[in-house]
Amino acid sequence: MRAVPSVLGLLALAVAAFAVAGPRGATASPRPQDAPAATGGREVEYRHGDVTLRGWLARPASVPAGGASAVLVVHDWMGCGDFAKRRADALAAAGHVAFALDMYGGGKVCGGPQEAMAQATTFYKDRALMVARAKAGLDVLRAEPGVDRARVAAIGFCFGGSVALQLARSGEAIAGVVSFHGGLKTDVPAAEGAVKAKLLVLHGGADPFVPPAEVAGFLEEMNRAKATWRMEVYGGAVHAFTNPAAGTDPSKGAAFDADADRRSLAAQDAFFAEVLAAK
Repeated sequence: MRAVPSVLGLLALAVAAFAVAGPRGATASPRPQDAPAATGGREVEYRHGDVTLRGWLARPASVPAGGASAVLVVHDWMGCGDFAKRRADALAAAGHVAFALDMYGGGKVCGGPQEAMAQATTFYKDRALMVARAKAGLDVLRAEPGVDRARVAAIGFCFGGSVALQLARSGEAIAGVVSFHGGLKTDVPAAEGAVKAKLLVLHGGADPFVPPAEVAGFLEEMNRAKATWRMEVYGGAVHAFTNPAAGTDPSKGAAFDADADRRSLAAQDAFFAEVLAAK
């Protein structure tokens, strides 16, 4: 499997991501129908090497004496913007400590397709850097007071789904990973026995950016690795099906799908009830 899509493929996916996220400063809500109550989310500055990063930390109103479960949120191509932050807020409202990491640095939200393509391609070409940058965010989450380090998971959207899955391939000891309409191919496949996290892949059955051949390659890889994984495929859903800002025209390749969104959120919650349950 190739590490990076073709130039045309990258541009197409970047355009789709731009259509979803909007230009810099856009504040479209990812889930306006069930927006969580305020949970005191705040920006957190941290570092990876000489790069200053700015993520978003959201905590539940109270944390059990034995510690809370925790979820790392990995943003899409456009950067750590409103969508990822609102997802973190929603997770905190559900009782998890959540941290929306910053892959690009400085809390960057890309201003257009070319910038998004350039930023994401850096990581697709260097999977070691991808994993190291994600682990920097994971370290912040694990160090947060009240987090039960045995009950940590990661989720990601589009590019973020690719990142979260690569984190699992690297052998990171987390309880689970959820990929929402994420890319599935890699040039650094999981070795047999390497994947410690349980995996849940939520995929649009009509996603033109993650075609059936890529899905088949992923299933082969996971079976060879003897990973614990499952996949839900939503018929008719295309890329970015969780994001209302994507519009409702599937012919564009990226579109919100209310049914797939509802089902994927329910699948995430059921998965977390299993892998993040208090011992």
